[in-house]
Amino acid sequence: MKTKVLIADDHPLVRSGVRRALEEEPDIEVVGEATNGAKVLPLIGQTGPDLVVLDLSMPQLDGLACLDQIHKRYPNVKVVILSATGDPDRVQAALARGATAYVVKSVDVRDLASALRQAVEGTVFHALGLQHDSEGQLAESSGLTKREVAILKAVARGLSNQAIGRELWVSEQTVKFHLRNVFRKLGVGSRTEAARYAFEHGLVESSV
Repeated sequence: MKTKVLIADDHPLVRSGVRRALEEEPDIEVVGEATNGAKVLPLIGQTGPDLVVLDLSMPQLDGLACLDQIHKRYPNVKVVILSATGDPDRVQAALARGATAYVVKSVDVRDLASALRQAVEGTVFHALGLQHDSEGQLAESSGLTKREVAILKAVARGLSNQAIGRELWVSEQTVKFHLRNVFRKLGVGSRTEAARYAFEHGLVESSV
């Protein structure tokens, strides 16, 4: 059975990009698009989505107010916030008001479908696409991408590829792909060496 998704964003380019990313997935169906906050609830009633991808900055009815109304009138519909801002206060406000997950628009679009699947399954309740200063500094100095730094950090915490995939909303195959790039860029040949690199650069604290 396909997961029905409603996209709510006032930027045509964003709606188009999200739709294209999701239409390639055999288990996801985009059932509608809302161009402002006032159209979201009527469209939910018409299309019966399982999940709404909702922008925070919406004309006529802003994202948080829209989230409140969805949560009240359609409590079984999941809402994933897709926003340009990663401001911690905004993230916390959205999650506190009923959003299942919060995704920053800078996230790799290839990770979006996996994020939505896990939101529907109820296995994630946090933000995707946020970046800590230490991660940004390491990415800049080592040539790693933000996603590769996140995977390196998870490896250093002892997570398996499967566990990393669940935490970062990507497939195990994607984790393996990124991990090969991490090994190549750092000039290491094992998870142990990669973990040591992460400890030495302050990404994680050693328990020793």
